[in-house]
Amino acid sequence: MMRKLILSILTILASLMAVVVVQAQDGGPILPNDDDVNAVAKQLYCPVCPNTPLDVCETQACQDWRAQIREQLTAGWTDQEIIDYFVVQYGERVLAEPNRRGFTSFVWLLPIVAVALGMIVLWQILKSWRTPQPQVPTPSVEKSISSEVLAKIEEELHQLD
Repeated sequence: MMRKLILSILTILASLMAVVVVQAQDGGPILPNDDDVNAVAKQLYCPVCPNTPLDVCETQACQDWRAQIREQLTAGWTDQEIIDYFVVQYGERVLAEPNRRGFTSFVWLLPIVAVALGMIVLWQILKSWRTPQPQVPTPSVEKSISSEVLAKIEEELHQLD
């Protein structure tokens, strides 16, 4: 019984010590690491290099943008607020993924429409292969040519020999 009481008290003390240690470490602001910055940078394109994501480009402009993203994350901005900021400053061309509204919605709909049309064409082709085509009887040569004409042709062939 005494052993259980001592074990319970030690468990409670250890739990309280863990809480105190966690509270002591939670004192300052959490600084964003490179993964946090790159998570936002992957959604943006380099302003200098065409079709290069911001997180892998090594130009000075991209380094400046990543530093700005780090500052905005430290200030408490959300990822979407940062992306919206860059879109307002530089236009939608900086987005790695275009918005799904207006004219750019065709970028998202066109592949779906193309696949659907392709499936319809393929279905029509397969359907035509399965449907047997009616056999057209070929006319007999002997029935369509009169005996007089056949005799004349044979006579001319004998003359050529």
